[in-house]
Amino acid sequence: MKLSLRISRLGLRAALLPLLGLLAPVPAAATPAQYLEATLIMEPPRAAQELCTRYDWACAGQGAGAGPTPETEMALIEAVNRQVNMSVRAVPDRRQYGSVDYWSLPTELGGDCEDFALLKKKELIRLGLDPKTLLLATVLDRKRTPHAVLIYRSPQGDFLLDNLTDDVIDWRKSRYIFLRMQNPDDPRLWVGGFRPN
Repeated sequence: MKLSLRISRLGLRAALLPLLGLLAPVPAAATPAQYLEATLIMEPPRAAQELCTRYDWACAGQGAGAGPTPETEMALIEAVNRQVNMSVRAVPDRRQYGSVDYWSLPTELGGDCEDFALLKKKELIRLGLDPKTLLLATVLDRKRTPHAVLIYRSPQGDFLLDNLTDDVIDWRKSRYIFLRMQNPDDPRLWVGGFRPN
């Protein structure tokens, strides 16, 4: 009796799932799991609260005009990620600024993770990418250490530009815990409470 009740509930659930899909259609180009889905509006990280004032391009909502073609965009993303990773030396904020966390572009000495991410964002905007597709984010890395990355929101999903690897990787393969990121609709705001993939 319990078995038949369970089967009938599963059957009902299976019958209802396609109907629920009609209520919340998924865009044909991507499924929700390809993108980080936030559920909360959040404050920016404390050290990033003055970011928009210091660097207006870091919170820009629109690009300056024509950028790379969709066919060349990912190659450009990969090239900038590699170039910045090779040209900037990793230096902790405590050594440079005497502070645990300070968001800035890299100096002649170098920079830490968020400095790498900011430089990548600046360079990609300069090369014509839409700023709304380039989102700063904070995570816990594989060792569960606080870390910052740049997210590239492409038509194929969200990808990470990370100073820990020259590869541009799908966010789902990073094994990072995502804490906050700039809001794709308004990069001056931040979002969090991400749904698990």
